Amino acid sequence: MGMGLMTLAMVLVPILDLFAKLLTLNYAVLEITWARFVFHGLWLLPLLAWKGIVWWRMPPQPWLQISRSLILTVTTVAFFFAIKDNPIPTALTLLFISPLVVAVVAPLWLGESFDALRGLAVVFGFVGVLIVLRPTADSFSPSILWGVLSGVTYAFYIMITRKLSASVPPLLTLFYTAIGGVLVLTPILLLSNVWKMPDLTGWVMMASMGLFAAIGHFFIIMACEYATASQLSPFNYFEIVAATAISYFAFDFFPDLYVWVGVAIICISGAYVSYRELQLSKRAHAIQDGRLDIL
Repeated sequence: MGMGLMTLAMVLVPILDLFAKLLTLNYAVLEITWARFVFHGLWLLPLLAWKGIVWWRMPPQPWLQISRSLILTVTTVAFFFAIKDNPIPTALTLLFISPLVVAVVAPLWLGESFDALRGLAVVFGFVGVLIVLRPTADSFSPSILWGVLSGVTYAFYIMITRKLSASVPPLLTLFYTAIGGVLVLTPILLLSNVWKMPDLTGWVMMASMGLFAAIGHFFIIMACEYATASQLSPFNYFEIVAATAISYFAFDFFPDLYVWVGVAIICISGAYVSYRELQLSKRAHAIQDGRLDIL
C-alpha cells in the first residue's frame, strides 16, 4: 500500500513541473512560484479540515518553520529557472544530488557520522553530475546550473526538516511551508514589478500546479504511514521516469545516453548514501540500547 501510494505521488508531482514550464512562456518565474505556494496552501485547507487539524495557531519551533519555508522557496525558484530553458528530467536529476550534499554537510552541521564508503559514494555521485552537465560540450547551457543550486538548497531543506519536532503533523508542516513561501515571495513580487495578470488559462494552470503539489505530497505522507522511509526511498527516483515520460509526450524530448548514465550514477550514489545512513543509524540505536558490543 505504501509503495503504491509513493509511486502514485511520484507520477503526480512532475505534472506540476509541466505546468510550471508551460507557464514560463508567459509569466515570470517569481510569479509562478508565488502561485504554486498560494494554491498549494489553499488546496491543503480542505485536507486539514478533514483531518481536524488546527492550522491558525503559532507553529512549534517557528524559526525552524520559517527557515524551512525560506529554503524551499529558494529551491523552487531555482528549479523553475532551471526548467524554464532546460528539459525537466535533466533539471530533476540535478535536484537528486541533495542526499549527497546532506552526506557532506550533515556531519558538520548536525553532528552526524561520516565514513569513507559514503565519501566514495559522494565522489561517485558528483562524477554523475558532471556527466549530466557536460560543461565542456557545445550543448551546455549555463542556466542548468540553477538545477545544481536547487539540489544544494533542497539538501538544507531536508536537514532543517530533520531538526523539526516530530510532534508536528506532516500535513500541518506542509501547510506552514506553503504559507511561508507566500509571505516571502509576495513583497519580492511586488517590488520586482514582474507581475502580469494571468488570463483564465493561466489561473487554471496555476491552480492545477497547487492541486498536484497538494495531492502528491499528501500521498507521500500517507505512504509514510504504511511503510518506512528506507522502504520508500528507492521509489523517489521513479519521479525521473515519470518526468521523462511527461517530457516525451509534451515536448518530444528524450534524454540522451550521457544523461541516462549520469542519472544512473546519481541515483545509485544517492540510494547507497541513504542505505548506509540507515545502517549506521540502526547500529547507533543498538549501541545506545545496549544490544550491540563495540569491538
